[in-house]
Amino acid sequence: MSDLNDNPLQVAALVGSTRDGRFGPVVANWLLGQIAQRKDMDVDVVDLVETPLPTVMPAFGQQLSDEDMGLLGAVAPRLDAADAFVIITPEYNHSYPAALKNAIDWHNPQWHAKPVGFISYGGISGGLRAVEHLRGVLAELHAVTIRNSVSFHNYGDKFGPDGKPLDPECDIAAKALLDQLAWWGQALRDARAARPYTA
Repeated sequence: MSDLNDNPLQVAALVGSTRDGRFGPVVANWLLGQIAQRKDMDVDVVDLVETPLPTVMPAFGQQLSDEDMGLLGAVAPRLDAADAFVIITPEYNHSYPAALKNAIDWHNPQWHAKPVGFISYGGISGGLRAVEHLRGVLAELHAVTIRNSVSFHNYGDKFGPDGKPLDPECDIAAKALLDQLAWWGQALRDARAARPYTA
């Protein structure tokens, strides 16, 4: 098996909200701080505001325009290089943002046999309904979703002016999530190397 200290997992953190005034970057920055404390992971933040994707898919058999190919080219290789994912999502109308679904749908093999963890935020539900919807979608794409997640309920009251959660239990929950992600990430990376996954 590979040694994660010598060959860290490549984690893509996908920021799923594109709404003006979104809270996702605050959560992403906190996650970066959590991963920075570890030697077994490197992280690449894929922000869907900074890397917008096409919203109109071509008919089957039709080619994408050069512009759309350029937009996809800014994201697809980064997801392909990932050994594991963390999706950061709010909850919109009991589900997750359209921009996030669009990003998932544009990619297929990039998700195969890779683990996905979730950090959600929202009102009283903490975004958990968005996460439950995502689990079913990602199962269809042959991804493995991590049981543990981190959720911020009524998130506006949960972070200080320094961008860090006020409750130290959040850091403990993040470690549990990332420990599980590391276990699955290593196991699935070794398995893909030994025997390529076929969907």
